[in-house]
Amino acid sequence: MLAACTALNLQVLPEDAADFVRDTFVLPVADEATGIRVDLIFSTTPYEAEAIERAVHVEVRGEPVPFATAEDLILHKFFAGRPRDLEDVRGVVRRKGPELDWEYMRHWAAEFALIPGRESLPVQIEQLQREDDDEAP
Repeated sequence: MLAACTALNLQVLPEDAADFVRDTFVLPVADEATGIRVDLIFSTTPYEAEAIERAVHVEVRGEPVPFATAEDLILHKFFAGRPRDLEDVRGVVRRKGPELDWEYMRHWAAEFALIPGRESLPVQIEQLQREDDDEAP
């Protein structure tokens, strides 16, 4: 993993990358030429495999780059639960509300609710959908 980062001119950001990845399943890196930060996320669950499969490919400089769908971005940000993430969720819903697959999000929120500390995710998704429905024209 570290050799691949070096070959791609990606600066590994955590001081102890191995410990950081073991604890978070994420490796933050930055492109040395542009300084653009990217989080490499290591998937280990059925949800993550499905999120990868659902990725939307966007052309960047002539190359297809997979990006998380709006639904998966929302789920990731709700799971993280930081104030900035929750603000980001509302922005995604403002832009994508009518197009969102709410059933998909409810399904995975119910699965995540089985994890201690994440019991409120289904309620958060339902509240978000109600807010979106209230703002619909």
